Amino acid sequence: MSHLPRHTPRRPWAPLSDLEWHALYPYLARRSPQGRQTGDLRQRMDAIFRIACSADPWHALPPRFGRPDTVSRYFRRLTHAGLWQRLLQDLADLNPGHPLRAIESFIVRACRRAQRILGLGFIVFIRRLGLRSALNGPPWLLPDPDLSESLRRSPLPARPSPDHLRGLKHLLRIAAGRRSIPRCIRLAWP
Repeated sequence: MSHLPRHTPRRPWAPLSDLEWHALYPYLARRSPQGRQTGDLRQRMDAIFRIACSADPWHALPPRFGRPDTVSRYFRRLTHAGLWQRLLQDLADLNPGHPLRAIESFIVRACRRAQRILGLGFIVFIRRLGLRSALNGPPWLLPDPDLSESLRRSPLPARPSPDHLRGLKHLLRIAAGRRSIPRCIRLAWP
Protein backbone atom coordinates (compact mmCIF):
# COMPACT_ATOMS: atom_id res chain seq x y z
CA MET A 1 0.00 0.00 0.00
CA SER A 2 2.46 2.69 -1.09
CA HIS A 3 0.63 5.54 -2.77
CA LEU A 4 2.21 8.85 -3.57
CA PRO A 5 1.55 11.53 -0.95
CA ARG A 6 -0.97 14.06 -2.16
CA HIS A 7 -3.19 16.87 -0.99
CA THR A 8 -6.88 17.10 -1.68
CA PRO A 9 -7.99 20.53 -2.86
CA ARG A 10 -10.31 22.24 -0.39
CA ARG A 11 -13.93 22.61 -1.36
CA PRO A 12 -16.41 24.77 0.54
CA TRP A 13 -19.29 22.85 2.07
CA ALA A 14 -22.44 22.41 0.04
CA PRO A 15 -25.22 19.82 0.47
CA LEU A 16 -24.57 16.52 -1.27
CA SER A 17 -25.79 16.35 -4.85
CA ASP A 18 -27.74 13.31 -6.02
CA LEU A 19 -24.66 11.89 -7.76
CA GLU A 20 -22.46 12.40 -4.68
CA TRP A 21 -25.11 10.86 -2.44
CA HIS A 22 -25.42 7.79 -4.69
CA ALA A 23 -21.62 7.35 -4.61
CA LEU A 24 -21.57 7.58 -0.79
CA TYR A 25 -24.72 5.61 0.05
CA PRO A 26 -23.29 2.08 -0.52
CA TYR A 27 -20.72 2.73 2.23
CA LEU A 28 -23.50 3.62 4.65
CA ALA A 29 -25.80 0.80 3.56
CA ARG A 30 -23.16 -1.81 4.49
CA ARG A 31 -23.41 -0.77 8.09
CA SER A 32 -26.34 -1.82 10.22
CA PRO A 33 -26.45 0.47 13.29
CA GLN A 34 -27.68 -2.16 15.75
CA GLY A 35 -31.22 -2.14 14.39
CA ARG A 36 -31.76 1.56 15.06
CA GLN A 37 -33.62 3.91 12.80
CA THR A 38 -31.24 6.63 11.71
CA GLY A 39 -33.70 9.07 10.17
CA ASP A 40 -32.64 10.81 6.99
CA LEU A 41 -29.13 9.51 6.28
CA ARG A 42 -28.44 12.10 3.64
CA GLN A 43 -29.31 14.92 6.02
CA ARG A 44 -27.10 13.38 8.71
CA MET A 45 -24.16 13.08 6.33
CA ASP A 46 -24.71 16.67 5.18
CA ALA A 47 -24.61 17.70 8.85
CA ILE A 48 -21.42 15.72 9.51
CA PHE A 49 -19.71 17.18 6.46
CA ARG A 50 -20.90 20.70 7.30
CA ILE A 51 -19.32 20.54 10.75
CA ALA A 52 -16.22 18.75 9.44
CA CYS A 53 -15.62 21.52 6.87
CA SER A 54 -15.76 24.17 9.56
CA ALA A 55 -13.93 24.67 12.82
CA ASP A 56 -17.24 24.79 14.68
CA PRO A 57 -18.16 22.49 17.56
CA TRP A 58 -21.08 20.09 17.19
CA HIS A 59 -23.46 22.33 19.14
CA ALA A 60 -23.11 25.03 16.42
CA LEU A 61 -24.99 22.81 13.97
CA PRO A 62 -28.06 24.63 12.57
CA PRO A 63 -31.40 23.28 13.84
CA ARG A 64 -32.50 22.12 10.37
CA PHE A 65 -29.98 19.23 10.66
CA GLY A 66 -31.51 17.88 13.85
CA ARG A 67 -30.09 17.61 17.33
CA PRO A 68 -26.31 18.13 17.44
CA ASP A 69 -25.77 15.37 20.02
CA THR A 70 -27.63 12.89 17.79
CA VAL A 71 -25.49 13.80 14.78
CA SER A 72 -22.24 13.63 16.76
CA ARG A 73 -23.26 10.26 18.23
CA TYR A 74 -23.97 8.97 14.71
CA PHE A 75 -20.53 10.28 13.61
CA ARG A 76 -18.88 8.34 16.44
CA ARG A 77 -20.79 5.17 15.48
CA LEU A 78 -19.67 5.51 11.88
CA THR A 79 -16.12 6.14 13.04
CA HIS A 80 -16.04 3.04 15.25
CA ALA A 81 -17.63 1.00 12.44
CA GLY A 82 -14.66 1.80 10.15
CA LEU A 83 -16.47 3.98 7.61
CA TRP A 84 -13.67 6.52 7.27
CA GLN A 85 -11.01 3.82 6.79
CA ARG A 86 -13.07 2.21 4.00
CA LEU A 87 -13.67 5.54 2.30
CA LEU A 88 -10.00 6.55 2.47
CA GLN A 89 -8.86 3.16 1.21
CA ASP A 90 -11.17 3.42 -1.77
CA LEU A 91 -10.26 7.07 -2.42
CA ALA A 92 -6.61 6.07 -2.61
CA ASP A 93 -7.46 3.51 -5.32
CA LEU A 94 -10.31 5.18 -7.29
CA ASN A 95 -9.82 6.80 -10.67
CA PRO A 96 -9.99 10.62 -10.84
CA GLY A 97 -13.42 10.68 -12.51
CA HIS A 98 -15.25 8.65 -9.86
CA PRO A 99 -18.18 10.56 -8.23
CA LEU A 100 -16.77 9.93 -4.74
CA ARG A 101 -13.83 12.15 -5.70
CA ALA A 102 -16.22 15.12 -5.75
CA ILE A 103 -16.65 14.86 -1.96
CA GLU A 104 -13.08 13.81 -1.18
CA SER A 105 -12.51 17.15 0.54
CA PHE A 106 -15.48 16.52 2.85
CA ILE A 107 -14.31 12.99 3.62
CA VAL A 108 -10.75 13.98 4.53
CA ARG A 109 -12.05 16.78 6.75
CA ALA A 110 -14.33 14.30 8.56
CA CYS A 111 -11.31 12.01 8.96
CA ARG A 112 -9.52 14.78 10.80
CA ARG A 113 -12.30 14.73 13.39
CA ALA A 114 -12.24 10.93 13.48
CA GLN A 115 -8.55 11.00 14.45
CA ARG A 116 -9.54 12.28 17.87
CA ILE A 117 -11.55 9.09 18.36
CA LEU A 118 -9.37 6.52 16.59
CA GLY A 119 -5.95 7.81 17.61
CA LEU A 120 -2.50 6.74 16.48
CA GLY A 121 -3.54 3.68 14.50
CA PHE A 122 -5.66 5.85 12.23
CA ILE A 123 -2.81 8.34 11.76
CA VAL A 124 -0.54 5.48 10.70
CA PHE A 125 -3.20 4.22 8.28
CA ILE A 126 -3.55 7.68 6.69
CA ARG A 127 0.23 8.11 6.44
CA ARG A 128 0.61 4.77 4.68
CA LEU A 129 -2.14 5.66 2.19
CA GLY A 130 -0.39 8.94 1.44
CA LEU A 131 -3.52 11.11 1.85
CA ARG A 132 -1.85 14.00 3.66
CA SER A 133 -4.99 16.11 3.61
CA ALA A 134 -6.68 13.66 5.97
CA LEU A 135 -4.03 14.28 8.63
CA ASN A 136 -4.96 16.68 11.41
CA GLY A 137 -1.86 18.76 10.86
CA PRO A 138 1.45 18.82 9.02
CA PRO A 139 3.00 15.31 8.88
CA TRP A 140 6.25 16.50 10.47
CA LEU A 141 4.35 17.47 13.64
CA LEU A 142 2.43 14.18 13.96
CA PRO A 143 3.69 10.87 15.33
CA ASP A 144 5.54 8.66 12.86
CA PRO A 145 5.60 5.08 14.20
CA ASP A 146 7.29 3.83 11.03
CA LEU A 147 10.28 6.07 11.77
CA SER A 148 10.42 4.96 15.40
CA GLU A 149 10.34 1.29 14.30
CA SER A 150 13.19 1.92 11.86
CA LEU A 151 15.18 3.61 14.59
CA ARG A 152 14.51 0.78 17.01
CA ARG A 153 15.88 -1.76 14.53
CA SER A 154 18.98 0.25 13.61
CA PRO A 155 22.15 -1.03 15.29
CA LEU A 156 23.73 1.08 17.98
CA PRO A 157 27.54 1.33 18.00
CA ALA A 158 29.30 -0.50 20.83
CA ARG A 159 30.41 2.83 22.32
CA PRO A 160 28.02 5.53 21.08
CA SER A 161 29.32 9.07 21.27
CA PRO A 162 27.31 11.76 23.08
CA ASP A 163 26.59 13.36 19.69
CA HIS A 164 25.23 10.06 18.39
CA LEU A 165 22.97 9.69 21.43
CA ARG A 166 21.74 13.29 21.13
CA GLY A 167 20.93 12.73 17.46
CA LEU A 168 19.11 9.51 18.26
CA LYS A 169 17.13 11.22 21.02
CA HIS A 170 16.19 14.02 18.60
CA LEU A 171 14.99 11.50 15.98
CA LEU A 172 12.90 9.64 18.56
CA ARG A 173 11.32 12.93 19.63
CA ILE A 174 10.45 13.63 15.98
CA ALA A 175 8.98 10.11 15.65
CA ALA A 176 6.77 10.73 18.69
CA GLY A 177 5.30 13.90 17.16
CA ARG A 178 4.15 16.97 19.02
CA ARG A 179 2.09 16.50 22.13
CA SER A 180 -0.35 19.07 20.79
CA ILE A 181 -0.55 21.04 17.60
CA PRO A 182 -1.65 24.66 17.92
CA ARG A 183 -5.14 25.26 16.59
CA CYS A 184 -3.92 27.98 14.22
CA ILE A 185 -1.62 25.45 12.50
CA ARG A 186 -4.35 22.77 12.33
CA LEU A 187 -6.81 25.25 10.81
CA ALA A 188 -4.27 26.53 8.28
CA TRP A 189 -3.38 22.96 7.19
CA PRO A 190 -5.00 22.32 3.79
